[in-house]
Amino acid sequence: MALQVELSIQSRVENLELVQMVLEETMVHLDVEGRVSYEVGMAVREAVANAIEHGNRSAPEKKVQVALDLLPGELVIKVRDEGDGFDPDGVSDPRAPVNLLRPGGRGILFMKEFMDEIDYTFGLNGGTEVTLRKQVRGAAGSTDEEEV
Repeated sequence: MALQVELSIQSRVENLELVQMVLEETMVHLDVEGRVSYEVGMAVREAVANAIEHGNRSAPEKKVQVALDLLPGELVIKVRDEGDGFDPDGVSDPRAPVNLLRPGGRGILFMKEFMDEIDYTFGLNGGTEVTLRKQVRGAAGSTDEEEV
């Protein structure tokens, strides 16, 4: 079974809750395992927060697009902003001693820890799209072979 959910939100921090609620309800409806649902929720929250704060610089006229695709055995979530893009290799390691007491800078680390795969795509006219992938089990996400 394939399913797709798409959201378009203004770049306002308060919209994080809306995305979180829609994502949680969708995963409950799809019977995604609780631990996986929690991990995906944390990763998507970080991706959307980064898109709002760092990508779109909290400019409410800019949008953040969130698309969730449930494919057989896999959840694919894409979060896209309208910002200037960034260099993922230029992001500081939050585990480095000099960064341990910094209040932020752990979003990408959390996404990497909670998801199976993360990719970045940069638009020719700006914008960053983060693709998060997670293997899932459960009624909606299982392949026929897994349900035997």
